[in-house]
Amino acid sequence: MQDHLPARAIWALGITQIIGYGTLYYSFGVLAPEIGLAFGWSPQWVYGALTVALLAGGLLAPVAGHLADRFGAARTMAIGSVAAAIALVAAALSPSGPAYAIALVAMEVASSAVLYATAFAAIVQSGGQDAQKRITHLTLIAGFASTLFWPMTGVLLTLMDWRGAYLVFAGLNLVVCAPLHYWLSRLPRPDVTPAPQESATPPAPAGALQGPNRSTGFGLMLLGFAIEGFILSAVLMQIIPLLQGLGLGAGSLLVTSLFGPAQVLSRLFFLGRSFLPTRVAIIAAMLLPLGALALVLTAPSLPGAILFAVLFGFGSGLISIVSGSLPLQLMGRENYGARLGWLSSARQIASAVAPFCLALLIGASGVAGAIWTIVGLGVVSIVTFATIGLLPRTAGR
Repeated sequence: MQDHLPARAIWALGITQIIGYGTLYYSFGVLAPEIGLAFGWSPQWVYGALTVALLAGGLLAPVAGHLADRFGAARTMAIGSVAAAIALVAAALSPSGPAYAIALVAMEVASSAVLYATAFAAIVQSGGQDAQKRITHLTLIAGFASTLFWPMTGVLLTLMDWRGAYLVFAGLNLVVCAPLHYWLSRLPRPDVTPAPQESATPPAPAGALQGPNRSTGFGLMLLGFAIEGFILSAVLMQIIPLLQGLGLGAGSLLVTSLFGPAQVLSRLFFLGRSFLPTRVAIIAAMLLPLGALALVLTAPSLPGAILFAVLFGFGSGLISIVSGSLPLQLMGRENYGARLGWLSSARQIASAVAPFCLALLIGASGVAGAIWTIVGLGVVSIVTFATIGLLPRTAGR
């Protein structure tokens, strides 16, 4: 019996993550102007509908986590892929704006069953000692979603309208993702107890935290990941207005193009390495406010903005890794899917409201004041994860 997912299964999961994130998330920014024109919506209304959809997806993410624990993550993903395809078809055939908004909500609800949180659960449920490394491998593959689907969506719009693009995306979820997820659900799920000598930082079966420290640690993770989700969404969704407000102008496009490669590079650094998730979580938390600090202190310097993009991209890439490996290290394998669902819910809800909150901050205190607020929130996240890093030692004594 195998003790972990074979390499071909990780590649299969990676393909489904690229398609899932590309069709259900990254494509929206390219399609939004055409959708707004079709229904006579202003950009605020289009992104307002996305905010509501993200909130709905975040609220139902714990349900997807419980289903993954009860029925198997891969089986949940297979059903989720079919649901995503149906929602995408409904979006393509929407006769009115409200009907499209309902389809958009359905798309984001389905996404909670097919994206990272459930994919990480599928890796952990496979057993074996190398779940942490496999999560890193998966995030590296899936990191190409935006690189592939932003230009792909643009090409589709030259060949057809946004409705046709949604039908293509529905086909990808139904014909590619659903069969791959079904195949993954047929793989055995051994119950393997981790051996301490296999890794420098293996999680114990019950996790590194015991007693009351488990609930404390989980609450701190909820807070820390929610703050990071807020920061990333606020900045990345409003990156062009932020950079232009700081006087960067034409350099904005160059700066934004560096986020994706920086994310991939940060994941490549940890490829094949053993690492302590608590330490990486602290490093990731530090990179976000450091990037924001570099931006606000050097503006309108282009080299300073480039440094911001690199630091922010590195932080975002590391957050993707620790969002799966940190709960595994601290809380163990039991009910892993449900815990990841709650963490995903906190992060997604914070991400949904972040762009609107940042817009209010910019209106009240200007771009520089808003970025200083981001720096302050980043410091809170650093303290949060540093506190988590101390809990296992307290439990050990």
